[in-house]
Amino acid sequence: MKLERTAGRPLVIGHRGASAVAPENSLAALEAAVAAGADLVEFDIAPGLVLAHDADGTGPDLDEALTMLALHAIGLHLDLKLPGYEQAVLEAVDRHHLRERVLVSTAYTSVGRRVAALAPELPVAIGYPRDRYEVSRFRWPESVTRPAAAALRAAMPLRIPLLLWQARANVLALHHTLCSPDAVTAAHRRGAPVLAWTANDPATVRRLEAAGVDGIVSDDPKTVLATLLGP
Repeated sequence: MKLERTAGRPLVIGHRGASAVAPENSLAALEAAVAAGADLVEFDIAPGLVLAHDADGTGPDLDEALTMLALHAIGLHLDLKLPGYEQAVLEAVDRHHLRERVLVSTAYTSVGRRVAALAPELPVAIGYPRDRYEVSRFRWPESVTRPAAAALRAAMPLRIPLLLWQARANVLALHHTLCSPDAVTAAHRRGAPVLAWTANDPATVRRLEAAGVDGIVSDDPKTVLATLLGP
């Protein structure tokens, strides 16, 4: 799967399907991402091979989702939420003959190393930071977030080489607040495309495009595409 942005717009990736318009990680959300024209669709895979963000979550099973998505020309971004079932996920992918369309991501370096060992030809993304409590969804006061985000963003280019190495990853999935031209350059120097998550408003999308990211993950891929392709 080619993720590098050589010209034109970044790839658009539907987050948990198109979770702005349908329940996240549902078949309806996956279908909505396809209908929106997303280049890839991202969804969470929890233990038990169910589409869910949490280990105790419920959702369609992975085989059901892959059966539906195999009918459409769209890339598949599989986000493994915990270690321990990497082999089972790859076996499901192979049952549906979809390996050439798959990107695997994780916030756990051990998962990245395991997938890289089992399927060295696959793109493997390490996600940063690990968002255990969904804090990225909260709207903190700007006075609280600005200093911390600015400090971490400034340090990010120095962290990237070690982060990629620890996970044996060849793709970086970075929270949008930490994406800067310097961070993108640092990843690109090591041959790693950068996917920015999760961007839903036009101003953020334009900033990420200007920073040079290779892909933008969004709850609303239709709006992101309209922003990137608009006048």
